[in-house]
Amino acid sequence: MTVDEFLAWAEDQPRRYELYDGVVYAMTPERAVHAKIKFAVQVALANAVRTRGLPCHMLPDGMTVRVAEDAAHEPDALVYCGAELPSSALEVPNPVIIVEVLSPSTKHIDGQIKLTGYFGLPSVRHYLVVDPDKALIVHHARMTDDTILTRIVTAGTITLDPPGIDLSFADIYGS
Repeated sequence: MTVDEFLAWAEDQPRRYELYDGVVYAMTPERAVHAKIKFAVQVALANAVRTRGLPCHMLPDGMTVRVAEDAAHEPDALVYCGAELPSSALEVPNPVIIVEVLSPSTKHIDGQIKLTGYFGLPSVRHYLVVDPDKALIVHHARMTDDTILTRIVTAGTITLDPPGIDLSFADIYGS
C-alpha cells in the first residue's frame, strides 16, 4: 500500500494506524501515563510557539507524516512553520519538530525506524523521544552540516532552534 492509498483508507477507520513498508499496523491503546505526558508535551510546545510569536503551529497526534512512498507515521506531537495547513489536510509535509512518547510496544520502532524515517525529511530539525516512565528525553538534533547530535536530557531546558523555542523539562514532567 502507498501512503496515498493508506490515507484514503485510514480516514474512514475507527482506530488509528501507521504504515511501514507498505503494511498497515494498528496503533495500540495508550496507558494513562502516556496520554498525560503526551498532553504535557503538546501544551508545552504550543505555549512555547505562542510565547515567541513564531509563524509556527503545533499539532497533536492525529496528523500523518509521510517519510517514504510506503511509510507514514503519526507522531504524538509536531511543530511546522509557515502558512497554516488547510483544514482538510491529513498530513504535514514539512515538520520541524517531531515528538514520540514511548510505549512498551513501540520503543524499538521510535528509536530506530522512525528516527531514520523522520530525518530522511529535510525539514526535520529535532526529534524528541520522551519516556513516560522515567523522567528522560532523548533529543536528536540535525546540525547545519546534516550530522545528527543526540543528547539525553533529564532536567533543565531543551533549546529547539530552529524554530527558536525552549522546552522546559519541568513543564513535561512536573517540578
